[in-house]
Amino acid sequence: MGLSKKPATGMKDIMPQEMKIRSYVQSVIRDTYASFGFTQIDTPSVENISNLTNKQGGENEKLIFKILKRGEKLDLANASEEMDVVDMGLRYDLTVPLVRFYSKNANDLPTPFKALQMGNVWRADRPQRGRFRQFMQCDIDIIGDPSNLAEIELILATTTTLDKLGFKGFQIRINDRRILKAMAAYSGFSEDDYDQVFIILDKMDKIGLNGVKADLLENGYDEASVNKYIDLFSEIENASSPVDFIAEKLGDYMDDEVKDWMNDIIDSVEASKVADFEMVFDPTLVRGMSYYTGTIFEVAIPEFGGSCGGGGRYDEMIGKFTNNDVCACGFSIGFERIVMLLLEQGFEVPEEGEKIAYLIEKGITGDQLSEIIAEAQKERESGKQILVSRMNKNKKFQKEQLANQGYEEFKDFYKDPIK
Repeated sequence: MGLSKKPATGMKDIMPQEMKIRSYVQSVIRDTYASFGFTQIDTPSVENISNLTNKQGGENEKLIFKILKRGEKLDLANASEEMDVVDMGLRYDLTVPLVRFYSKNANDLPTPFKALQMGNVWRADRPQRGRFRQFMQCDIDIIGDPSNLAEIELILATTTTLDKLGFKGFQIRINDRRILKAMAAYSGFSEDDYDQVFIILDKMDKIGLNGVKADLLENGYDEASVNKYIDLFSEIENASSPVDFIAEKLGDYMDDEVKDWMNDIIDSVEASKVADFEMVFDPTLVRGMSYYTGTIFEVAIPEFGGSCGGGGRYDEMIGKFTNNDVCACGFSIGFERIVMLLLEQGFEVPEEGEKIAYLIEKGITGDQLSEIIAEAQKERESGKQILVSRMNKNKKFQKEQLANQGYEEFKDFYKDPIK
């Protein structure tokens, strides 16, 4: 088989201009989240396969890049099932590694623990616009805070970051798993059917309310339950205060504290936000991960037309490792989609200091070369960005390329005398 210049399917090479934007976005994320008290950690890209396949990752567990056992442990001849030859996999998100990390190191961490993670994850998904098989995730999580202050802080930190990156007029869509379950119970669905009903509901943005109804009926659910369920969404859409309406409509099917919890989040964020965005209660919001237990949220940026981040509360996940549940809530920003939108908008990274290119004739060596490099070092110490490079034959084209990279001044150095 011949060598290929192309990256593996679903992966991509990153050119210097994009890398510059990526680095800038990461720095804004890191600095903004730090101002909210989040501290950065890192976890391995590879996880034990048992952690990745514990039935909490939803559809993502079908997309794991699995790693074969190595050396003598890899016995293909006697393998009867996949787990005989697989013991690890590439992480598909940053939440599973964080939960494992916290379970191991909890005694050395503060409570609550506010964590920031940035790193690549891998999913064997179908590549499309804004979606790759290897992509960067940027997560913030608050572990150990049982109150909705965690949700409020996560939303404010994320929206402040998006504002600093220039995004305006976006939405934070918010819902609660407890509301989803109460609506399903009120409509007459059995608890065993909730997950499948929610999977169908999650298609709402693609197939619409009528499509959800048709899909539920095609899956054999009782027509009366389906009609009652669909009517709920129509009524909520027309309500002036959707959260209060749904609480009154569902009655004993939903605890009053859920209504107060949701209203407190929305009111507190609206009262203290600095970014230009809208908080929207969306009863159709599901979020695919089955580990969510309460509040769920998502970022919708008009320029993309879809989700550019999301998260929620997962109070029972750490207990899978420790046998003691610890409350937790997280928000993942859609890093790759944000970078893509900035590239499409022609975003220019703010320059920090003057950029000067030193172009040196190829014949310059010895003391003269040392003098030039020493001069460049002094200018770097003063805060300027100095590129030192040999002069090409086509100097005009070389300067045009450098100008496209933001270099504003050129210094040409020839053999004696130095110019």
